[in-house]
Amino acid sequence: MTAIGTLKRVSGRLLKLLRGRDSATGDASDVKNLLVVDDEESICFSMSEYFSQHGFRVDTAREMEEAEGLIKITDYKVIIQDLRLGLTRRPDGLEIIRLVHKRNPDTRIVVLTSYGSAEVEEEARRAGADAFLRKPKPLSQVAQVVQGLIESPRTRTVRA
Repeated sequence: MTAIGTLKRVSGRLLKLLRGRDSATGDASDVKNLLVVDDEESICFSMSEYFSQHGFRVDTAREMEEAEGLIKITDYKVIIQDLRLGLTRRPDGLEIIRLVHKRNPDTRIVVLTSYGSAEVEEEARRAGADAFLRKPKPLSQVAQVVQGLIESPRTRTVRA
């Protein structure tokens, strides 16, 4: 892991500790933690800004290792993720879906990707994805899907 990656991980842990001790934030069970996993900085930034304004505590990860580290220390209500991170040809996001599904099966997972085929979508759903969206998608539509997943039973799937 690079020095920057280590610094992000440590600062992320510190932020989690500080959030956990902030009595002004309310009961921890009311917290809506959301993780955005995408290698495009602009997507991470815009999603973070948008969902933060809508009551979520948002973390972002641009690399698989960073996402794995955050998943190990935080229970997320929802994860929005791309399937391919960086220049890899394989869909790294499937590994993240499997990890999340094992650690916390209640976490809702939205795949937001440009690289979706019917086969990849089916594989993502088998791994535990709840929704599969194709880029580009307006933030308001992504938010509708996220809210629908939070409010619905685990068995619901969304296609868009």
